[in-house]
Amino acid sequence: MQKAHRTRDGKKYLLWFLAGLMFIIGLAICLLGARLAFVGGTFYFVAMGLAMIIAAVLIARRRRSGIILYAIAFVASLFWAVADAGWHYWPLFSRLFTLGVLAFLCAIAWPLMPGHSAKKGPAFGLAAILAIGLGVSFGWMFRSQPLVSATKTIPVFPVAAGEQQKNWEHWGNTPHGDRFAALDQINKQNVSRLQVAWTAHTGDLPVSKGSGAEDQNTPLQVGDTLYVCTPYSKVLALDVDSGKEKWRFDPQAASPNWQRCRGLGYYEDHAAPAATGSSRPPAICSRRLFLPTIDARLIALDADTGKLCDAFGDRGTVDLGSGMGEIKPGYYQQTSTPLVAGEIVVVGGRVADNFSTDEPPGVVRAYDVHSGNLVWAWDPGNPELSGLPPEGQTYTRGTPNVWSAMSYDKRLNLIYLPTGNATPDFFGGTRSALDDKYSSAVVAIDAATGKVRWHYQTTHHDLWDFDLPSQPLLFDLPDGKGGITPVLVQTSKQGMIFMLNRVTGEPVAQVEERPVPTGAIKGERYSPTQPYSVGMPMIGNEQLKESDMWGATPIDLLLCRIQFKEMRYQGIFTPPGEDRALQYPGSLGGMNWGSVAVDPHNNLMFVNDMRLGLAHYLVPRDKVPTNASGIEMGIVPMEGTPFGALRERFLSPLGIPCQKPPFGTMSAVDLTTGKLVWQVPVGTVEDTGPLGISMHMPIPIGMPTLGAPLSTQSGLLFFAGTQDFYLRAFDTANGKEIWKSRLPVGSQSGPMTYLSPKTGKQYIVINAGGARQSPMRGDYIIAYALPDK
Repeated sequence: MQKAHRTRDGKKYLLWFLAGLMFIIGLAICLLGARLAFVGGTFYFVAMGLAMIIAAVLIARRRRSGIILYAIAFVASLFWAVADAGWHYWPLFSRLFTLGVLAFLCAIAWPLMPGHSAKKGPAFGLAAILAIGLGVSFGWMFRSQPLVSATKTIPVFPVAAGEQQKNWEHWGNTPHGDRFAALDQINKQNVSRLQVAWTAHTGDLPVSKGSGAEDQNTPLQVGDTLYVCTPYSKVLALDVDSGKEKWRFDPQAASPNWQRCRGLGYYEDHAAPAATGSSRPPAICSRRLFLPTIDARLIALDADTGKLCDAFGDRGTVDLGSGMGEIKPGYYQQTSTPLVAGEIVVVGGRVADNFSTDEPPGVVRAYDVHSGNLVWAWDPGNPELSGLPPEGQTYTRGTPNVWSAMSYDKRLNLIYLPTGNATPDFFGGTRSALDDKYSSAVVAIDAATGKVRWHYQTTHHDLWDFDLPSQPLLFDLPDGKGGITPVLVQTSKQGMIFMLNRVTGEPVAQVEERPVPTGAIKGERYSPTQPYSVGMPMIGNEQLKESDMWGATPIDLLLCRIQFKEMRYQGIFTPPGEDRALQYPGSLGGMNWGSVAVDPHNNLMFVNDMRLGLAHYLVPRDKVPTNASGIEMGIVPMEGTPFGALRERFLSPLGIPCQKPPFGTMSAVDLTTGKLVWQVPVGTVEDTGPLGISMHMPIPIGMPTLGAPLSTQSGLLFFAGTQDFYLRAFDTANGKEIWKSRLPVGSQSGPMTYLSPKTGKQYIVINAGGARQSPMRGDYIIAYALPDK
């Protein structure tokens, strides 16, 4: 009797548990669904929530009609989910998995209902089917699912005699920014045997608070020496085979923010001293490094000793503050690599956007590699000025700058500048005609004179911070007639890829001027059209719909849908206003500074991206806090304009991007056809997750990427700029991951490779200083190689 009583109580408690769980979820769905319907969204959630509430009440009263009602609602949800999201795994998972768990519990509960005289078999059979479905659904999330699958064979060409790469002398390997290495010792057949050959430490741990220090360096290699720069502008020379330190240099640089060094410049004096007009002995600084510092200096170092090249500038240093006017701490610095173009070294500069209209100039300057004398300057606000400003004057302040890496065509003697926009980013009513002319554009500069040959703008009157973030790729494109077309390929934050003739600046791939929405902010002006590069793939910039919203749970999904419907959204070029608006892609990208890699033998370009939206709006001047100083997110003051601006990432309350996955991909683009060859999600949630808590599960959902790829002639693509802690190798033919190695911390750096002149061994090298979202930081330089035979 007591056993029967306990059994009845147990059944009652199980039914109460199911009813309570269903009621709570249903109530949340119903209330949030009502909010969504009120702002113009779908009514499905209201109906589903009501059905769940009623079913829960009936189940609590031990009525089978409650389970029947839920079953009908669940089946209806299956049809609705497919109609809403299509046959795509991640959107369907967020809509149905939780509901499927409740359906499984209902099947288990059916035989527990009083008066149920039927056999338990059918109910438990249905429960088993649901359990299998849930298990398969859960397991499927661990499968990498290409967005575009390769459909053709991509051949691998062996490295021809005499074409093997000798050195990695530039940030992008060459001044063309191709990130391609003609090396094939490490190949698809043996990459699985790669192992750590040596690990070195810089001793310069990046501490990231807000927009603090980040290790984003790609080392250089010349002969038997590897050259590394650190976030705080220190330089190390390491032996290529052991990682043993040869020398280090500390410039004692300091900045309150944005500490990073993406790369060094390298110059080798191949001519006799007399031919260069120099009287110094050839052994002194005949091979030199150019270090850009976080406190706006350009330093020349002897690559053999690490000593200052005294004949360069003022005892080895050029003060980049010269002619700039007032520079507040942290408002102007060097973060990207200097460009060595023949006998000059060229620098732009990172300007602290959005503080004021009166910020440091965006001038680009070229210095003699030997003397450090100014050869020319390009001031976007005063193109007639080619040297230092007259006494008492400065270069034009607040002009478009060049904060990313530049490229150089030696044959054409042209330098290609990817420009930013005039500060501040989100209000352009105070900008000059020259600001509008040269912002967010590729500008081709004559390397001898500093004069503009041509320019091409990718965003007109930029109000979105869609400055050009990446190094232009210079590529000789086969024309199908036995000749080549010299092209420049520029990736952008708005998810577009522009292909231009690098002689003339004319588009090679079709670009259309399309009408875009305009705003109504007093004192602002708007471009009625924007260029759309339709001849190349659009990556991660699709027009979002309510059904594109996503969440890990139905609640998360609902909150994102509500956010989306409550914001003004008019596509890529949604103009800023005083109301909350959605910018997608956000100002972080799209594509960012990592730039691209190529396979020149198959005319393939590889590009990684991030897919993050921003919620933003303008803040009237009298409502801008006095301490506003947000650099990436938060309120920025934009002094000198009628507004400040607020930016927030478009995330769910769990800290997950609100649009459907993936949030970052790697793509292969056929440069001859302008078509995607393959596209795959990159990165897992192993080292991140909801609320910043690492999930420790290798779910390849595709996370935002930040860093550079590396392509080798063996058909391998290396990449580490994910939010999990791995260096990966992909097959360039199809994007399949064929090798990975766990790093001690994440990386934002670009891998590079070289062949040791002493041992003949090929190494893959990566800096690992920490992923952007992770608090874990390191100072690692890790080299991989095949084991000795």
